[in-house]
Amino acid sequence: MSKATYPLKLPTSIKAAAARLAKEDGVSLNQWIATAVAQKIGAVETAAEFFTRRAEGRTGSGLGRILDMVPNRPPEPGDELPEGWTPDRLRHN
Repeated sequence: MSKATYPLKLPTSIKAAAARLAKEDGVSLNQWIATAVAQKIGAVETAAEFFTRRAEGRTGSGLGRILDMVPNRPPEPGDELPEGWTPDRLRHN
């Protein structure tokens, strides 16, 4: 396996926690961080693949029918849209 170096700057508290956990696991800090990054990559890629497979063949064309079934009433307390919100703001995100 080829390896690359990368200068990593961590907040002191995160580095201290990672060092403590690496020591508890009996591995070097470098190995612990590499494993943590690998686990995160696996989780993100797995989630992306899941949603890609889940969406296969779907266009969203039936969404309007589902939304038409939502009752027309004021939102529950705490579910209000932020002041000044407009639907066109969704299109710019």
